[in-house]
Amino acid sequence: MTSSYSARSRAIEPFHVMALLARANELQALGHDVIHLEIGEPDFTTAAPIVAAGQAALAAGHTRYTAARGLPQLREAIAGFYARRYQLSIDPERVLITPGGSGALLLASSLLVDPGKHWLLADPGYPCNRHFLRLIEGAAQLVPVGPEVRYQLTPDLVARHWDTDSVGALVASPANPTGTLLSRDELAGLSRALKARGGHLVVDEIYHGLTYGTDAASVLEVDDEAFVLNSFSKYFGMTGWRLGWLVAPPRAVPELEKLAQNLYISAPTMAQHAALACFEPATLEILEARRAEFARRRDFLLPALRELGFGIAVEPEGAFYLYADISTFGGDAFSFCQHMLETQFVAITPGLDFGRHQAGHHVRFAYTQDLPQLEAAVERIARGLQSWQG
Repeated sequence: MTSSYSARSRAIEPFHVMALLARANELQALGHDVIHLEIGEPDFTTAAPIVAAGQAALAAGHTRYTAARGLPQLREAIAGFYARRYQLSIDPERVLITPGGSGALLLASSLLVDPGKHWLLADPGYPCNRHFLRLIEGAAQLVPVGPEVRYQLTPDLVARHWDTDSVGALVASPANPTGTLLSRDELAGLSRALKARGGHLVVDEIYHGLTYGTDAASVLEVDDEAFVLNSFSKYFGMTGWRLGWLVAPPRAVPELEKLAQNLYISAPTMAQHAALACFEPATLEILEARRAEFARRRDFLLPALRELGFGIAVEPEGAFYLYADISTFGGDAFSFCQHMLETQFVAITPGLDFGRHQAGHHVRFAYTQDLPQLEAAVERIARGLQSWQG
């Protein structure tokens, strides 16, 4: 009986989209052509130089544990990346290599949040953030945000929602599901608001590199005491390799290293060796070409959905998502997604997966398919709207 399992396990919600994904796979197995716009994973396979580096690592016998903080040469490569991309001097000793960005979040939340305490999080936002907090017996203080603040926390919102159990805030730039960015000045304002209250600022920079028409500022440009979560999954296209990193203030590193030793020993060794190739010029050239392709997709899908009547009040500047209001069509988002899947074989994600604030009439589109597929999806959605009875 599930009642015999832990309260924390029962409190963590499943991804609602997984039910839709399971149904989409069933429909595919029956021979239907399903267009997947629900999954937040780049459709490109890992770039060839990275794969070759992983294969070479296996051939050379690099299959043992690394140090808990990760390969020194990879931490140095990441520090070099910050120097080139952000003109920041980051000591490699401050970098911890983790099993995906999730590993970085687990370390940061375990270090900073005691039972009963909470971080402020934007609602809508990535659902695993609040679930990780519940796992460590902390909590997420969900702050409703909308297009008027570009779906991001602000110093004013921090002031209004901060209470005696608040210990920090976790923000994302670019954000999932909205694709919005925090500017350098906005990050600085949040930093000041949190420091004034003795709180920590944690920033998810997992979609850095996937921005369009602008470059994302790192919080480390304005706050050297902030904690940064990042990943090799999105811009670097290494989702299945499960590799990320955390940049922390120097004084936090010994405690984080101790946690890493106990929680996962070390990140995957082969993946770490493969990731060394991420920063080579030939690899970055491939990744930048892919970024340009994502930009073309966004520039097609955004106006096409708006023309159909979807409400997208804020143009996303990063990631590969469009968060759309379906109020003009009526009905609830989950039923809407079911309708599009069952009648048009287009899979999209209901807003319920991203929080509670107006979630029932929002959906997320992931433009992780090529342009011909996106064009076909728009045509199908247009047909689906004609038969939708919300």
